[in-house]
Amino acid sequence: MMFNGRTPFLLGFAACASAIAVAIFYFQHHLGLEPCPLCIFQRISIMVLGVIFLIGMLHGPRGAMRRIYGILLSIASLAGMGIAIRHLWLQYGTHEELACGGTLEFMLENDPLMKVVEDVFKGTGDCGEIVWSLFGISIPGWTLIFLTGLLVLSLGILFKGRNRS
Repeated sequence: MMFNGRTPFLLGFAACASAIAVAIFYFQHHLGLEPCPLCIFQRISIMVLGVIFLIGMLHGPRGAMRRIYGILLSIASLAGMGIAIRHLWLQYGTHEELACGGTLEFMLENDPLMKVVEDVFKGTGDCGEIVWSLFGISIPGWTLIFLTGLLVLSLGILFKGRNRS
């Protein structure tokens, strides 16, 4: 079964590593697209998922520990999905209140952390702009699809996985 043993953890880790590689090497370096603050938070959520998948793969948990990994992965997936949904709302809504702000690095250097987080989720002009799409779906849309797949994998680990190794 796909959800048994270390296989789902390996698949999840490989998927997260691939997504981050695409984000950095293709979108950022090849196409020259600078990530907006919400893009960075989505990357962080995928990195957190990747780390949990990697630890799970190395640990090979069984029983209750496996369910704990499934819960942690599900929570991280849902958090990333929430960020992606917020990003899509900013992109596809008509929001005149969006202001152009500085980069995340600039905001972190000049403002307290909680103000930065608040400002990021209010949205900036950068977050509301669609700079790339495929089949009419923007980057946060593809990220939402990706994170939904990871949520399904996480729920499989939580509810169906039994470690037989």
